[in-house]
Amino acid sequence: MYESYWSKIGNKCDITFNGDNSLSYFANGKRLCWFLESKLEEQIKRLHNVVGNAIVDDHYIIVGTGSSQLMQAALYALSPADQLEPISVVSATPFYSAYPEVTNFVRSGLHKWAGDARTFQKNGPYIEFITSPNNPDGVIREPVVNGDQGKLIYDLAYYWPQYTAITSPANHDVMLFTISKCTGHAGSRIGWALVKDKEVARKMTKFMEISTIGVSKEAQLRAAKILEVISDSCLDPKMENFFEYSRSLMTDRWKRLRQVVMANAIFVLQKYPLQYCLFTKDFYESHPAFAWLICNGGEEEDCEKLLKEHKIHTRSGSRFGSESRNVRISMLSRDEDFNIFLKRLMAIQGPTNGN
Repeated sequence: MYESYWSKIGNKCDITFNGDNSLSYFANGKRLCWFLESKLEEQIKRLHNVVGNAIVDDHYIIVGTGSSQLMQAALYALSPADQLEPISVVSATPFYSAYPEVTNFVRSGLHKWAGDARTFQKNGPYIEFITSPNNPDGVIREPVVNGDQGKLIYDLAYYWPQYTAITSPANHDVMLFTISKCTGHAGSRIGWALVKDKEVARKMTKFMEISTIGVSKEAQLRAAKILEVISDSCLDPKMENFFEYSRSLMTDRWKRLRQVVMANAIFVLQKYPLQYCLFTKDFYESHPAFAWLICNGGEEEDCEKLLKEHKIHTRSGSRFGSESRNVRISMLSRDEDFNIFLKRLMAIQGPTNGN
């Protein structure tokens, strides 16, 4: 979806690398995250301050190969090393479908997926993922487990003004962000964590060191340039504001999708309240990156199968710990693909129009 904006930007994001650039593993050997490029650190701080969606001044910044690697690093850093059994990892349903796999993939003795945070009742330490806005349903989330030994990881990949109102700057112990959902540059594989505790930040850095010996400098420097251009677009009236442009696209897409769904008795969409956005200075209804579509056929309805029969690719709610009558649909495809999706969805006939 973001290609249209970046194609208009032209060469503002161009960056040149010479053969003798970035040869060392190190960016700054004296910094805790020794592979973090100073230019990227500067632009991460600048963008968060411009948007107002996170407190950065009292946090360490850890860069990762996307937020997926940072999830693993955070799990490693927050898991007690002296536990007799793996610490439980939970998230409220519907949860991001990658959490169970990321937690259990290497069968670590440090942590183990324990499912829905709403039904978790085990005593002792635990780790809870809080995705806000939530993937897949776009709902603003708070911690669910009422325990005094919990360690919280806030996945804020979608806490940007094109998706939701910025109601306050997030200020948590561990916060994860990714350039893919902020700017659309998923292929650059850059994410970052804002971490309050020095020891947790040190352990996360150690995880990155062992797994990949840092993060590509070329990717970091390209990401720094992209973030710089976005901040500039918010401050320079001569430039088209990236977030206003993206918000306009998301608003239009959600409006068109709701029109199609309202005309068809088969489907239901999640609704979102109006909230005041500190960045845009107005009231704003969330327009998430994914649509959480519900089939009206009852709990046994397989919505993914139904839509697949009409050549619409979705991800079943069962992948998110929910029911198969729910599906997640991306709202971030190219314009032509989104138009095809709406056309095919419109062609599915329900009981009210004779089928």
